[in-house]
Amino acid sequence: MREVKTRRRGSSRVSSKHQVTIPIDALHDAGVEVGDRLIAHADGPGRVVFEREADVLAEFSGALTGTYEPNELAGLRDEWD
Repeated sequence: MREVKTRRRGSSRVSSKHQVTIPIDALHDAGVEVGDRLIAHADGPGRVVFEREADVLAEFSGALTGTYEPNELAGLRDEWD
């Protein structure tokens, strides 16, 4: 009969490839979703912190709304041809 792995709920182990599975409860509590990009940094001995990577495009998208008149950019682009 195969031995069942024993582990504490919410804990994880570093694999031989230096990979870690983050417990689902921790992900939900942090608001991290599938597809989010995370940055990891050390925060002292035995402590690693993950932070969601800033989405620069989303941050600045639409920042220049109203700067140009309608179709003004298209006219400027036509001058390049």
